Amino acid sequence: MERILDLYCGLLKGVIALCLAVMVVLVFGNVVLRYGFNSGITISEELSRWLLVWLTFLGAIVAVREHAHLGVDTLVRMLGPAGKRICFIINYCLMLYADWLLLAGSWRQTIINIDDRAPATGLSLGIFYFVGVVFGVSAGILLLYDLMRVVTGQASEADMVAVRESEEI
Repeated sequence: MERILDLYCGLLKGVIALCLAVMVVLVFGNVVLRYGFNSGITISEELSRWLLVWLTFLGAIVAVREHAHLGVDTLVRMLGPAGKRICFIINYCLMLYADWLLLAGSWRQTIINIDDRAPATGLSLGIFYFVGVVFGVSAGILLLYDLMRVVTGQASEADMVAVRESEEI
């Protein structure tokens, strides 16, 4: 399972790089066309905005996997193994609840907007909101995997402090 999750995050990193490259080409190309040739790429702004949103959510999935989100671990580091385990379980249950809320809301927005079209590209607005579904499902799997490792005793004491110092990044 660990290898599958690592491969998935590696794939996401590639997609993120591709989104960033397309954004750079679109925005830079549009600037050159506007100032140099008094024209532009009609879909540039809209597509760049969509790619930025997708890039952000996909990056958040990778951050969940790498435990790179912000966190305060001062109290947890002072606790013993049992205290760390309890805090970890409570923390991950709360994160799973928040993830569920985001997933449910994104799914509803996707369904509501699936027939609406974006003004410049004509693409379904459901695509824009679907990234929340992708994030919700992916983050839920990652959170459940980490939670099961702790509950079954497969995680070390260091794994139960799910925050990395900025020097470790």
